[in-house]
Amino acid sequence: MAASYSFKAELWLYPGEAGWHFLTLPADIADDIHERSAGSNKAFGSIKVTAEVGGPSWQTSLFRDTKSGSYLLPVKKAIRDKARISEGGAVTVHLSIQDL
Repeated sequence: MAASYSFKAELWLYPGEAGWHFLTLPADIADDIHERSAGSNKAFGSIKVTAEVGGPSWQTSLFRDTKSGSYLLPVKKAIRDKARISEGGAVTVHLSIQDL
C-alpha cells in the first residue's frame, strides 16, 4: 500500500569526512512509517522512497537513526544544487513510499 507524507525539515551535514547531508523526518511521520514497515527485512532497515525537495524528485532510501529514533533522508549534492538548498536551510519535503 502506497503512503505519502509532506513535512518541513532542516538540512544538516553529518559530521565526518564523507560530507553526507540529511533531513530528519518528524517523529509522528517516522512512527507511522515504522509501524507500517514492521516485519520488513530490508538492508539496514532501509525503506525505498521517491522524494521531492524544492522541485527536483529522486528515488532513494530512508534509513533508521537510532540516535533520534527517526528516519534520515539523504540528499545528494546534485539535488541540493538543483533545489538551491544548503546546510541549515528549512525545506518542504514530499515523500512517497510504495512498499509498505
